[in-house]
Amino acid sequence: MSLRFGTDGVRGRAEEFDDEFVSALGQAAAELLGSDRFVVARDPRESGSRLQRALVRGLTLGGAAVTDLGMAPTPAVAWNAAATGAAGAMVSASHNAFHDNGIKFFGVGGRKLADDVESGVERRVSELWSADRRPVHRDVATNPGPANISNGASAADASIAANGPADLAALGRWVDAVEASVEGRRFDGLRLVVDCANGAASIVGPEVLRRLGVDLVVLHATPDGRNINERCGSTYPDDLRAAVVAERAAFGICFDGDADRLLAVDETGELVDGDQLLAMHAVDLRDRGRLAHETVVVTVMTNLGFRLAMTDHGINVVDTKVGDRYVLEALDRGRFSLGGEQSGHLIFHDLATTGDGLLAGVQLLDLVVRSGTALSKLASVMTRLPQELVNVRVATRGTDGVALIRDELLVAERDLGASGRVLVRSSGTEPLVRVMVEAPTATEAHDVAHRLAALVAERAPAG
Repeated sequence: MSLRFGTDGVRGRAEEFDDEFVSALGQAAAELLGSDRFVVARDPRESGSRLQRALVRGLTLGGAAVTDLGMAPTPAVAWNAAATGAAGAMVSASHNAFHDNGIKFFGVGGRKLADDVESGVERRVSELWSADRRPVHRDVATNPGPANISNGASAADASIAANGPADLAALGRWVDAVEASVEGRRFDGLRLVVDCANGAASIVGPEVLRRLGVDLVVLHATPDGRNINERCGSTYPDDLRAAVVAERAAFGICFDGDADRLLAVDETGELVDGDQLLAMHAVDLRDRGRLAHETVVVTVMTNLGFRLAMTDHGINVVDTKVGDRYVLEALDRGRFSLGGEQSGHLIFHDLATTGDGLLAGVQLLDLVVRSGTALSKLASVMTRLPQELVNVRVATRGTDGVALIRDELLVAERDLGASGRVLVRSSGTEPLVRVMVEAPTATEAHDVAHRLAALVAERAPAG
């Protein structure tokens, strides 16, 4: 198999995931992740059930007992793993279209895997999976519920249960923790639009928000296995923007397919991205004495405007490579409390071990209501510099784009000076080189980015 770990687990076209390979992946994880208990879930794409069955087969072959959350968001897996000292696995391709799928693993305590652990799993899978040596399967059983989603059962319980055998009590404990994160405050009467991306939060997301008193308008919450992320959710917020204005809502929020990301739309219909959300929360937490070491952790993709705003507010910024697992590593090392990515992975490290879209949405509600301030004004804490991102398809994943255009890159960086920056990096999941430029004007950012991208394409043609 050509599948390998990328920036967020193993991901590819669903047909690439041979059942025996997935079983070998599960067995390797059970043997190497340091736990004999796993929490698993899936998003609603049509290939998910098949992959989850194969994964559970491999986990149990490796000696692990499995708690099945059924269709549930990725952060529910991580939270339960952390709460019970288990490892975890999520069958999802996140924000990708339905024809893709993947598997994300969490180590003991709900932490993303380190690079060396992933490499060890890859080696073990290679040993287990081959044409002439297949894992020998035996009959196994998971430990399904059903149980109420929490002590306050609702009509949604039956719908959740219909998505497959699931331990709803375990799912409910995560739900209760998300609700408890606002310390008893409610949002009665606040009108909110939520776009669930026809994904894993389609049932549980609206359920939690309604319990907190929100007057809710729900978009794209009817998954059919193929419509996940299809012109909806965090990768396509146009419907959300229109609905917020039409419904005269306070604001709107949108998840991605597995609900570990959150983006927002303010009351005027303008998008509020992960950088702006992080900036707002960093200042709020610092003002309340809850921003550990007055530091926030971001990736190199974070807008220069965020960094300038944090400097203005006396908040330190720690940079990492792209990928929320690198943000998490830095949060752990420095014992910091807040980090995330422009894409909407927001990590409230005192409350969760990974990005949690629903938790981030509830925290945003709390900030808006506590402050009595419109989201558009809160988001103005930073000014985004124009940013242009060009993805260049190349022949080989991992192509060093910097080496291809080193001289031209140095010239561009010199010309932009302190008022802009250039970032060239390889995709962790696809044969792409990403060229990102920030500049004082959109025209300048566009021109520099496309000029450098054309050079990459010329020197490393995809064929």
